[in-house]
Amino acid sequence: MQYHIWTIGCQMNVADSQRVAAGLERLGYTPAERAEDADMIILNTCVVRQQPEDKAVGRLNQLRRVKERHPERILALMGCMVGVKETMALQKRFPWVDAFLPPSDPTELWALLAERGHLDEAQTLIADAEARRLALGRTDTILPPSEQEHIVSAHLPIVLGCSHACTYCVIPYRRGAERSRPPETILAEARQVAAQGVKEITLLGQIVDRYGYDLPEFAQATETPLVTLLRQVHEIEGLERLRFLTSHPNWMKDDLLRAVADLPKVCEHIEAPIQSGDDEVLRQMRRGYTVDDYRRLVARLRETIPGVSIATDIIVGFPGETEAQFQHTYALLAELKLDKAHIARYSARPLTVATRTLNDDLSRAEKERRRKALDDLQANILEELNARYLGQTIEVLVEGYNTRQKRWFGRSRTDRLVFFPAEGDWRGRLAQVKITWTGPWSLIGEVKF
Repeated sequence: MQYHIWTIGCQMNVADSQRVAAGLERLGYTPAERAEDADMIILNTCVVRQQPEDKAVGRLNQLRRVKERHPERILALMGCMVGVKETMALQKRFPWVDAFLPPSDPTELWALLAERGHLDEAQTLIADAEARRLALGRTDTILPPSEQEHIVSAHLPIVLGCSHACTYCVIPYRRGAERSRPPETILAEARQVAAQGVKEITLLGQIVDRYGYDLPEFAQATETPLVTLLRQVHEIEGLERLRFLTSHPNWMKDDLLRAVADLPKVCEHIEAPIQSGDDEVLRQMRRGYTVDDYRRLVARLRETIPGVSIATDIIVGFPGETEAQFQHTYALLAELKLDKAHIARYSARPLTVATRTLNDDLSRAEKERRRKALDDLQANILEELNARYLGQTIEVLVEGYNTRQKRWFGRSRTDRLVFFPAEGDWRGRLAQVKITWTGPWSLIGEVKF
């Protein structure tokens, strides 16, 4: 029996897909390169914007023909397209799909497989999934055996869902309210993947710096709960690097910044979305901070964490955004010179406050013009920032080998993509690489032995 998982979207989806793959391999399935060859096909979806949702619908329609030719095969839809209560509408729209799995909850799939003969193992998987859904102190297999020798960096969700409810964001409606997972469960999973050879762990949450505020064990804590967790994960043997994302500017407290600076394994890279460089747009988005607040955060980060790299998210074309307001965002990006900017066109999402109350009045072409203007600006910024690495030797955690370029690749502590040629197997090793070429999106160097 073979399975195929198609994943689109955020790192949380990647982590969910790996966990499902691990469960399937416990049941005797092996991975298939092509969906058309698999007995089990799973699409793990994203609906943060219209484009990934359209891709998922297109893939579902393609797979309808496969399902018609092979009705015994199982087709499952997973992730934010399913959400926490969209199943009935999806069943009517896609009747050829066998199972609909909410984000981070494959229980229905395991129940279906139990009905088809995998009774004992599937019931164990059901219990594991239920415990995880309820944020109980229980762990399960995270990485599929077929991938363990290839995975250098693993993603561990620590906060599920989100309760912040930015006006543009569909995540609270699809992933539910914010729930922190127990620290003992996270630590058990971190130890498990480190024992399997993983060298880098990224702790995930929609607002990761909100971790632990809903857990009773942190009710009287004077230290930010995420700091406590970082210290505990930091002590795990075999782990080389530790990251966390995505942070909300309002929760980036001083002790968290100091922990990044003080803990050697925690990488000097922070993801803190600004979303807009205009105060009125930020107010309409319900972000809870001003542009000057964000400027002060960037200054604090750079003062507290030597050599820190900062990544941000920006939405262009939010309903009502004027040209002047867009120019405020452009000017802010030019001023701050951040190390990475994920830039997206605004996309109306069902149920969100912005969709229900604001007029999405900008054309797709105008949104694309604004997106490209920021993208071009960021490319110039990165050209300048990365040029400073020329001639320097930096540490790179090697993730794999690019057969087209015939080079190994990995990332620096500041999340820069680095390529280098070398003989032998470098996967999973920390390489010292002297940079000989720089561009906006990657660096090339020579390994130092």
